[in-house]
Amino acid sequence: MAAAYDAARMRMVRNHLSARGLHDARVLAAMAQVPRERFVDPGMEEFAYEDSPLPIGEGQTISQPYIVALMLEAAEIAPGDRVLEVGTGSGYAAALMSRLARKVHTIERHASLAQQARARFAQLEYDNIDVHTGDGSRGLPAAAPFDAILVAAGAPAPPQSLQSQLAIGGRLVIPVGDEGSVQELLKIRRTGEDSFEQENLGAVMFVPLIGEQGWAEDGRRAASRHVPATARGNDTASLIAEHAIPLPDIDDEAFAGAFERYADARVVLLGECSHGTSEFYSARAAITRRLVERHGFTIVAVEADWPDASVVNRHVRRLPARPHGAVFARFPTWMWRNREVAALAGWMCRYNEGREYEQQVGFYGLDIYSLNASIEAVLDYLDRTDPEAAVIARERYGCLTPWQRSPEIYGRAALRAGHALCEDAVIRQCRELLDHRLGDVDELQPDRLDAAQNARLVASAERYYRVMYYGGAESWNLRDEHMADTLDQLLRVHGPRSRAVVWAHNSHIGDARHTDMGQSRGEHNIGQLVRQRHSGETALIGFGTHTGTVAAAHDWGDEMEVMDVRPSRSGSVERLCHDSGVRRFLLDLREGHDETLRRAMSEPLLQRFIGVIYRPATELQSHYARTSLARQYDGYVWFDETSAVQAISGPGTSDEQVPETYPFGV
Repeated sequence: MAAAYDAARMRMVRNHLSARGLHDARVLAAMAQVPRERFVDPGMEEFAYEDSPLPIGEGQTISQPYIVALMLEAAEIAPGDRVLEVGTGSGYAAALMSRLARKVHTIERHASLAQQARARFAQLEYDNIDVHTGDGSRGLPAAAPFDAILVAAGAPAPPQSLQSQLAIGGRLVIPVGDEGSVQELLKIRRTGEDSFEQENLGAVMFVPLIGEQGWAEDGRRAASRHVPATARGNDTASLIAEHAIPLPDIDDEAFAGAFERYADARVVLLGECSHGTSEFYSARAAITRRLVERHGFTIVAVEADWPDASVVNRHVRRLPARPHGAVFARFPTWMWRNREVAALAGWMCRYNEGREYEQQVGFYGLDIYSLNASIEAVLDYLDRTDPEAAVIARERYGCLTPWQRSPEIYGRAALRAGHALCEDAVIRQCRELLDHRLGDVDELQPDRLDAAQNARLVASAERYYRVMYYGGAESWNLRDEHMADTLDQLLRVHGPRSRAVVWAHNSHIGDARHTDMGQSRGEHNIGQLVRQRHSGETALIGFGTHTGTVAAAHDWGDEMEVMDVRPSRSGSVERLCHDSGVRRFLLDLREGHDETLRRAMSEPLLQRFIGVIYRPATELQSHYARTSLARQYDGYVWFDETSAVQAISGPGTSDEQVPETYPFGV
């Protein structure tokens, strides 16, 4: 196990630190030496070298490695320096400082955390660290002056006490922000008795600094003087109001008309900041109808399983049904089994009626989770077309039979076995089906396309469920690569002039290179891949909201609830949009359009991401990430207040709109 941690530690240094521009050799060496797994809570060791903060008790967190390393590099700690840390937490940052400095003093206001840190230092024999319990905002006058002071909590302003305890030439590295949640990381150098230089290192997110010169326990400023809100926030909200394109009601023809500006793209990707918001579905449907009716789009590709979407595709094209269980019956059922999607399917039926197959609009799933349904679909196709091949396929897929109903268990079994249990069999079956029985599927023939895609999906899903147990970026990347590959296959079989609308979550369609996903975790997504593969032919459009209700679950597999969406946090994209005072609008973020706004919205800000899981109590940690909005998207749609989707509860549900909702309502 120690060797595994050593390897993970070196990957962290290489992928999360060096690759992101941190080059101080002494800092990198310390990060490669200090065992972060010894500073996290029991049971969290496997996540120690992910570049993310982790909870440590008392409402505190151990900071993500990149931020710790960034602060250490900014502090310029020399071997003979005396260092003060404010906010001991788990002790990890102080342990790193002890490898860089002669003496480290660290202050923690929670006695339990201070005691745990002392015990860790003793076990590791780090004997040049003194742990103090008290108000860190006041510093440690008895041990001053310090060559460097690092603060691991956000203050409303740099505390005068800490600045006064710097030696001449000393460096103070501290997060500062008026609202206590999102801060700017400042580096302050003392250049004389009463002179200081200041450098802004970028946006960060820390717990608040509680104390006499920080925040009070109730969230108010403990300091008596008023600290004005940052000019950037006010200016950006005003810019948004100035450049926003107001949108009418979704049912108004002018709503979809505002999106004609993106109609020249071959692929238009429409996002959502949650999987359970009615306005996002209805807005995407209105935009999709406009692109189909007036601009020749014939592909609607969604973040759903291929076999389920295939049932809808056959229905809207009036094709014979194939054997299939309940449609969209896998958790989260409400994501696609809802009245908003059913209404879109009803419109597609009416639009397609009387049109030639090639001019009809189709409905396709891009996702990777349908292992069991895809195996059954391949076998059904072979049973009808080549019974002898079906026998061979059943034998090959038999390797996956014990795990078909719970494929995540396959990943655990493969991990314990130390090799890919079924990879050879499913890949051999996929290649044989594609190479020898289907040939090059380059025509819009539904049975052949379904069989080919389901065979590909089984191969991808086998690998996905296997790698998901290794953690990190690989399983996410595999899933989004599969979605991008499926989209490319659809574009190919529909012909060189084909055009597609994609529906997926913001986290999938916003270019990952301009988010924490890509910059910190090494993840890419379909938005990035489509931009790279179809340069100049794409439009990525995100959606956001301030408050309202959402359909979601508290945990995976739980029952759906209609939950209140907490008002957006200060310092976030969403709060700036709310503060603009415009209740419903579109921002055109393409290059060459409103460059002043683009520059402002290119700055790193918090952005909220609610999936099928919503945990309001831990929203800041669970659902916010740093992003550059204008670099992620070509457009951003805002609804100040939104409501939950209207879920269709399940098969056999009594419904006044059964003809309209078929196949959802049967």
